[in-house]
Amino acid sequence: MEPKYRRILLKISGEALAGGNRFGIDSETVVKIAKEIKKVKDLGVEIAIVVGGGNFWRGRTGKDMDKATADYMGMLATVMNSLALQDAFLAIGAKAKVQTAIEMREIGEPYARRKALSNLEHKDIVIFGAGTGNPFFTTDTAAALRAAEIGADVILLAKNVDAVYSDDPVTNPDAVKYDRLTHKEILDKDLKVMDLTAATLCKDNNIAIHVFAISEEGNVLKAVCGENIGTIIE
Repeated sequence: MEPKYRRILLKISGEALAGGNRFGIDSETVVKIAKEIKKVKDLGVEIAIVVGGGNFWRGRTGKDMDKATADYMGMLATVMNSLALQDAFLAIGAKAKVQTAIEMREIGEPYARRKALSNLEHKDIVIFGAGTGNPFFTTDTAAALRAAEIGADVILLAKNVDAVYSDDPVTNPDAVKYDRLTHKEILDKDLKVMDLTAATLCKDNNIAIHVFAISEEGNVLKAVCGENIGTIIE
């Protein structure tokens, strides 16, 4: 298979790491995801990853809590997920490094753009933890920001749904599935693919987004090779 992209940023939801448990980390699921990503790495593609923290904590969960504090707790959840992914990669022989936006030198490198670029050029998988390092920003925004900083060709948005729909397909059986969209349509239709700040960042920096289901085996590889799965936003 021939990859369409040279450098990708893969955004994985925290819930994806929980498997069927919906909370915490399911080690078998994490290893399965790591093996899927390694197939892409073996094609010579440079891979950066941003992972969410929703399997442990979401900022909005702490509704009676100071918003900044709740968001910082969410950032720590993403670091736990980043370490779990790194461990899974190392176990299958794929070099991976965690960089954190909040300094935690004992467990990961502090985020530095040039260091991240050097790691990518050496074919190490780079996992960005702790979001942007700032409260009030989602991991979607972190993914868009890091993708722009490292010059990624595309954001692969690996979700629990298989594409972008006009409405929630679980609650609305008449929801329309989109194969292709523009960044402007995402904003105009308010399609909730990612938050407004992230979508605007992608539009302004001309970063393509490919939305697909992570649960289906082989989908990461198919997306990297440009196969017609999910929804492509350009």
